[in-house]
Amino acid sequence: LNMSSSVMNISEHLSCPLGFGHYNAVDICILETVVIVLLTFLIIAGNLTVIFVFHCAPLLHHYTTSYFIQTMAYADLFVGVSCLVPTLSLLHYSTGVHESLTCQVFGYIISVLKSVSMACLACISVDRYLAITKPLSYNQLVTPCRLRICIILIWIYSCLIFLPSFFGWGKPGYHGDIFEWCATSWLTNAYFTGFIVCLLYAPAAFVICFTYFHIFKICRQHTKEINDRRARFPSHEVDAAGETGHSPDRRYAMVLFRITSVFYMLWLPYIIYFLLESSRVLENPALSFLTTWLAISNSFCNCVIYSLSNSV
Repeated sequence: LNMSSSVMNISEHLSCPLGFGHYNAVDICILETVVIVLLTFLIIAGNLTVIFVFHCAPLLHHYTTSYFIQTMAYADLFVGVSCLVPTLSLLHYSTGVHESLTCQVFGYIISVLKSVSMACLACISVDRYLAITKPLSYNQLVTPCRLRICIILIWIYSCLIFLPSFFGWGKPGYHGDIFEWCATSWLTNAYFTGFIVCLLYAPAAFVICFTYFHIFKICRQHTKEINDRRARFPSHEVDAAGETGHSPDRRYAMVLFRITSVFYMLWLPYIIYFLLESSRVLENPALSFLTTWLAISNSFCNCVIYSLSNSV
């Protein structure tokens, strides 16, 4: 009876985006709670594992992309920690005190952290592009100092781009819609959404598509040249050259390409719904909840891709 009373309090005082009526509101709130609690646990556990592996394997630091991968792991870990806010709000009775501020801060933090992940993926693609197109001057172009400066700029840029949401210009995302105030009183703005798309989503996607297209094009040309040489001059020297050529870079690029592809597959429904809702074309609480937490689940998917794609 106490548990039933507690769940009823949750359904009455918290926004349940998937609920379509009073009859199933309790079941929907329980479902939402299970989803959010499970994702929170997986995100925190998975990214702690990635950080632990990097800490215990110094050889991984020889890869320049390790700087960005670790940054993504910390950002995703903070996403999981931030998700404790709605988790605790669902598991306990909410008094509604400062709910608007809590929801704004939570939505802002999640948006900034995912912006960091998106920017890191773009920087990783640029790093691999330079490694393949400029192998002789790569070590002079990409230095640890420049990588650290780049990461600092990513964090600063991500913090600044979502800052206008605090001054009443739009809503950074639906991450706080588990709170009733976020779902009903904090509305999206088409201009702010367009601002975010033009300065974050679109440039990152363009950079990634451009760099990986040229990476695989160069690797394909290199493989074709090696096969032609083997056909003309079948010797051990050519075989050795083929084994030590771009194939490791290609495999490494494939792993990173999978990570990037999964990221955009999980985030694309969220971005599309964000644009449609901001333009007042579509408004569906169920889609809002599903696309939001599907996108947030990417913070755990990266850890799975690391382990399945690359033994190192």
